[in-house]
Amino acid sequence: MTASVSFASASDTREQKPQLRELAPDVYGYISDFDPNCGFIVGHDQVVLIDTRPTPRMARDFLADIRAVTDKPIRTIVLTHYHAVRVMGASAFEEAQAVIASQGTLDWVRERGQADFESEVGRFPRLFAGVEEIPGLTVPTISFEREMNLWLGGLEVRLMCLGRGHSGGDTVAWLPDCGVLFSGDVVENHCGVYAGDAYIQDWAGTLDAVAALKPRVLVPGRGAVLQSAGACAEAIALTKDFLSTLLVSVREGVAAGEGLRGCFQRAEQAMAPRFGDWPVFQHVLPFDVSRAFDELSGIEHPRIWTAERDRALWQVLRS
Repeated sequence: MTASVSFASASDTREQKPQLRELAPDVYGYISDFDPNCGFIVGHDQVVLIDTRPTPRMARDFLADIRAVTDKPIRTIVLTHYHAVRVMGASAFEEAQAVIASQGTLDWVRERGQADFESEVGRFPRLFAGVEEIPGLTVPTISFEREMNLWLGGLEVRLMCLGRGHSGGDTVAWLPDCGVLFSGDVVENHCGVYAGDAYIQDWAGTLDAVAALKPRVLVPGRGAVLQSAGACAEAIALTKDFLSTLLVSVREGVAAGEGLRGCFQRAEQAMAPRFGDWPVFQHVLPFDVSRAFDELSGIEHPRIWTAERDRALWQVLRS
């Protein structure tokens, strides 16, 4: 570790132009190299978005690409979970009449939405260009506990909370008729897995529930679309392996009486050979180890991140 490692993603300045990908008839992914993915579904009388983008400026690019496909009104926004980098572009979709999220996500917004926003702006400066346009937090207008079905003509979109994982309110959007799954950040594809707000010990069970759906096409939180049943299963397993390796290494450090810094060094040594070349690995690892250390020390719920706490952690672990 050296002081030359820049804070979080501060040195990430390469613009990524998301690509529109048709996943099934009327079902599209909006896929970046390793920025957060989102997507949309064209129904008989409306468009449903799956997440937005970090700012209205970036969301307008998304809107322009949607308009290359359809002129139907965008009436519904589904949030897979709440992190500012996924949802703060919602205000660009002026026709939207409903923002749907799980009750866990709504609770999360109320408890820590503003702190998360301020924290993420510091972590991802490139993604928050135009931040001054954001009118305020994106607050769900409709919430559900475990499952909610949307019917877009004959097309079923099943919104499901399969368990705690990346957050306390993760929702997947499952289209059973075509086998397409929007996983949010419950599943990543060869990208660093962010667990700073996670329930890490629960996450494996949630991934098992995702695997049980047997998706044939999967839009991960970050990374390329998986386009076969085998590729989907592999990405789910790799996400689980990342988290398992994290937990095992931090648990060993805690058992050895090591503090946070010692556990971080142990985790980095264990994880870098397999995962170190994945995008955002260096960004996520300090936050992941901090949450794993807390969870294994008996702190059930993730502590709220603030810009100040972010910087203090980075100074301890990366300097």
